[in-house]
Amino acid sequence: MEIWGWNVRNPLVSPAGMPSQILDVHVHSQDDNGLAIRKEIVQGLQRPAGAKTLPTMLLYDERGLRLYDDLTTEAPEYYLFGAEEEILKTKADEIVRVMHGGSGVVANEVVLELGAGALRKTSHVLRSLAGLVEGASGDGPVTYYALDLEQRELARTLAGITESDLGQVLRGKVETRGMWGTYDDGLKFVQSGGLRSTTLQSSASDGFFSTDLSRDTSPDSRFSSASSTSSMHSGSSPPSTPGETQPPLHLLFLGSSIGNFTREAGAEFLRSLPLRPGSGDTLLLGLDHDNERHVIETAYNDPKGLTKSFIMNGLRGAARALGDESLFDENKWEYVNKYTVAERQHEAFLKCKEDHEVFVPSEKKAFRFGEDELIKIEQSVKFSDRDAHTVFINSGLRPIQRWTDSTSRYSLWLLERPMFSFPLLSSPTTCDSKGYLVPNQTYSTSPFGVPSPNEWESLWALWDFVTRNMIPPSMLFQKPIDLRHICLFYLGHIPTFLDIHLSRLLNEAHTEPEHFKNIFEVRVNISGLHAGVFMIYSARDRPNVDNPTMCHPHSDVPITDDEWPTLTTILQFQSRVRARVHKLYEDIDAGKRILDRKTGRVLFMTFEHEAMHAETLLYMLLQRAGTGTVPPLGFSTPDWASLKEYWGALPKPSSPTVVLGPATLTLGHDDDESEDAFASDAREHEFGWDNEHPKREVAVGKFRIEWRPVTKGNGEGLELPASWVNKDGEVQVCSHSIWAVPMDVAYHWPVIATYNDLSRYAMVKGGRLPTEQELRLFLDKFESGYEGGANVGFRNWHPIPATTGGERDGGRGGNGGVWEWTSTTLDKHDGFVASALYLADFFDNTHQVVLGGSYATIPRISERRSLRNWYQRNYPYSWVGGRVVYDM
Repeated sequence: MEIWGWNVRNPLVSPAGMPSQILDVHVHSQDDNGLAIRKEIVQGLQRPAGAKTLPTMLLYDERGLRLYDDLTTEAPEYYLFGAEEEILKTKADEIVRVMHGGSGVVANEVVLELGAGALRKTSHVLRSLAGLVEGASGDGPVTYYALDLEQRELARTLAGITESDLGQVLRGKVETRGMWGTYDDGLKFVQSGGLRSTTLQSSASDGFFSTDLSRDTSPDSRFSSASSTSSMHSGSSPPSTPGETQPPLHLLFLGSSIGNFTREAGAEFLRSLPLRPGSGDTLLLGLDHDNERHVIETAYNDPKGLTKSFIMNGLRGAARALGDESLFDENKWEYVNKYTVAERQHEAFLKCKEDHEVFVPSEKKAFRFGEDELIKIEQSVKFSDRDAHTVFINSGLRPIQRWTDSTSRYSLWLLERPMFSFPLLSSPTTCDSKGYLVPNQTYSTSPFGVPSPNEWESLWALWDFVTRNMIPPSMLFQKPIDLRHICLFYLGHIPTFLDIHLSRLLNEAHTEPEHFKNIFEVRVNISGLHAGVFMIYSARDRPNVDNPTMCHPHSDVPITDDEWPTLTTILQFQSRVRARVHKLYEDIDAGKRILDRKTGRVLFMTFEHEAMHAETLLYMLLQRAGTGTVPPLGFSTPDWASLKEYWGALPKPSSPTVVLGPATLTLGHDDDESEDAFASDAREHEFGWDNEHPKREVAVGKFRIEWRPVTKGNGEGLELPASWVNKDGEVQVCSHSIWAVPMDVAYHWPVIATYNDLSRYAMVKGGRLPTEQELRLFLDKFESGYEGGANVGFRNWHPIPATTGGERDGGRGGNGGVWEWTSTTLDKHDGFVASALYLADFFDNTHQVVLGGSYATIPRISERRSLRNWYQRNYPYSWVGGRVVYDM
């Protein structure tokens, strides 16, 4: 019979005689799947000696799953299963709560586990889900789907849940179903809207269903290769009806199964998952750490030989797929394994014990195997923290929270696809305006060169998110900081600044309304340069803090609200200016305009100007958190209680300081603006601001420096920073994610304070703040960078505890997500030449050089080693911390 587009077959009966609802989501017929796996086996065995392979999926037939179950219960050396089960036993309630943002379940919500196996670990998640449904009266039940290759094993385990005590707990709260197919099959089913159709007809029948969706897919494979997922656009999501609100989708991918992919294919697979940006969709991902070699090799070759039995079963599976289960004589083979530390990869092999030949009648060919020849059947890559953050960034995923077992060998990560993200600077992808990763057409071989149109789109996604989502209409004409403009000014300033520089570069008229340049731009005449040269102030166009009447020249802004242009007019102007940017790139692509250094510099400068202003606007908005500013909707709200526990348990450095120097250090880079008129290397050039040029060597003496910045917990004696509030007699910390965070939650965050306050604090401790070259030397040696997990690029919307000084990765880590003060006053250095686009009037003995970047600094800025930012010493709003240095 057929129900709403589904072909209903006879119910699949479980061993106990109870029908279990299992969806057959196979795209290809079983005959086609058999041919595909047979073809993959033959191709692998035809490779030359030393390169032969067998598909990993052969290990996971019905017998293999039971052997794996024996391995996980009887071999304690195989720590992965036990570590993950420990986390789920102790933290499942917390994980499920964080997964739902603390707001409870949504009717018709779906939880889909990829590669469910025996479901023993998942039972803890299901029990916690039931508890959450119980506390959310009126909401419909959650539906849990277990996706797996083995139909009978799937039926058996689902029936086991129904018949157990857990089944009683789940009744009426969490419905359990099966999904029979490969990863590709199941994900394409979801992307095609199958889950929504299934929900609609779920009450029609209990039994075994077959999908009837015509679509192409890769050959049947438990672990999809890169080629099998490359056709999936990272933006794949279920089709929807206009105005329809789809419930969240929560994916579980446990057991460190992502390790069975290569790193590149794993990122591509995760990128293909149907997680919608800003929707509440999540992924719970298990990752095995890069543990000691002997620990990993023993885990995959236990003394009882259970792993051996599991792997040798793959040989039997290969023979069965080729038509004769007795094809391979197991007495001629043995199991060997190895872990390569440098690659953080474990490999499992079938080793031939003697020369012999195997004839395969179905293929009418013989395969020869030499003594000691290896056939690779499984790989399992392991993940350092750097590896984990790299794969997340390359997959367009953002970590929400992490849970680690008691031995620190294994982690569960909860991830989401954010509204916008910033890929690695070396990545071939970038984020589009909808939050999905797309190919990036580069215009420079340098990560700090000419930004691409795709990078502009990514930046505009950030700017639009902040200006359109976080500033309510009631705040547009307000000043979150008295020393700054009203919020609306910045919405007009950014496109106006860009438009002025495009008009000067292209010798074209300004975009209408032309008079915007008189309202939204800062102007000054510089002696010896063209009249009306426009400058960039980015985060620095502020009055003197001590004397607000001392202010940089600026445009005459309207006085009353009704004199300002409307928001609609400004946004229309913004759209036209952005179109000019795209037109410029189109002309470059068409050969109508040469991408010279002058053009590249304007594109670089205006790009970073907008990125810096996004950070400026955010620290302004932080002053109105809870009293106007809208939290960053579409990003998961932090679960402060569980984060407090996690942060409190993080390891501390074995000693509070490290000794560095003496050393000779290179500062800056070569970027002579006077060469722009004739240089032809715009596509290779690294651009920067004038205070970064030229490259120069400096001597650094011996000094002792604290591993971590001053924190809120050890910053006793500091005056109340602008980011702290006194709420009902309790000091709390402002956060964009919520009005105020209790001090005990933010206890290990780096403190954000003025240079003057932190300098006094350092002196009381018997030290001082570091010079620019001292801090640069420390960061060069110990800063992990964006790739290594540093809290920049909106990885979080708040600071986090610093991680430098740990035992792993040579002590490298992050400082928690703040710029850092230096004791170096901003001034001219040897070889300095002021830019024609940039005014050097900050050399006023009131500004200090700051290095690094905050959690709201884009990686293109935070990762450029030569960059030197600066703030006034007593400016209280910027996100700058500091660490103490001691003379020796």
